[in-house]
Amino acid sequence: MAQTFDLTAYLDRYRQEVETALDAYLPMGYPPKIYEAMRYSLLAGGKRLRPILVLASCELCGGVPQTAMPTACAVEMIHTMSLIHDDLPAMDNDDYRRGKLTNHKVYGEDIAILAGDGLLAYAFELIAARTEAPPDRVVKVIELLARSVSAAGLVGGQVVDLEMEGNPEATEAMLDYIHQHKTAALLEASVLAGAIVAGAGAEELELLRQYSQNIGLAFQIIDDILDITSTQAELGKSVGKDEKAQKLTYPKLWGIEVSQSKAQKLAAEAQQILQRFNDRAIPLQALADYIVARTN
Repeated sequence: MAQTFDLTAYLDRYRQEVETALDAYLPMGYPPKIYEAMRYSLLAGGKRLRPILVLASCELCGGVPQTAMPTACAVEMIHTMSLIHDDLPAMDNDDYRRGKLTNHKVYGEDIAILAGDGLLAYAFELIAARTEAPPDRVVKVIELLARSVSAAGLVGGQVVDLEMEGNPEATEAMLDYIHQHKTAALLEASVLAGAIVAGAGAEELELLRQYSQNIGLAFQIIDDILDITSTQAELGKSVGKDEKAQKLTYPKLWGIEVSQSKAQKLAAEAQQILQRFNDRAIPLQALADYIVARTN
């Protein structure tokens, strides 16, 4: 059934809705420099995969997607913060992101750090102030997203990633830890957050957790492959960085063909996990295919 689903139209519709909401939720303010810097990275385009996952999971669980829009936009703000900080010289040190100069190249490292901080703080304010859902659901979403970006999530994954650069003793277990926390944690939180806003039960949340863990790992495997096989024009950011930083990656561990096969298997398993939702699962199942087929 997923084969007949018009994923392109689905993505275009939700992407446009997210873009419009992001622009409205973060207008210019004072001091203008920081708002300009925040908007520069937040409105720079991109796949908007994470907010779309929020909206899709909300819809899957019987909710009204628009109810989850503040959460969807908050997730994109958190993701954008992570990109701004990840691009800093002290981290992955990149000059381009989404085909544009990185935030610190335009505004300086000081403003870039503060722009990321501002987006992170505002994300939680937005959820609390604008989500029209029962308070207990709002609190659960805030707790979930806060943990995904904490030392138990993204921050912890980034620390281990930095420690493993050039480390000849890096192992597959360490690689899994890095990507389960640095990449997959926010993808998982995106899927679960939309379901929580919709009022999903424990069984639904567990199935969605399993689905999101699979697509999170598949996403990172494809990222590793694209860093080798793609171009800067296609990715909108520098390529070959992993090799230069002497990072352990999935293609380095398994080779490109085996890595691609493992990503496809993870996506297929993710689709199977959602079978009990019947036709309602089609958008999320199609998104699993999209994650492994993407070229940027």
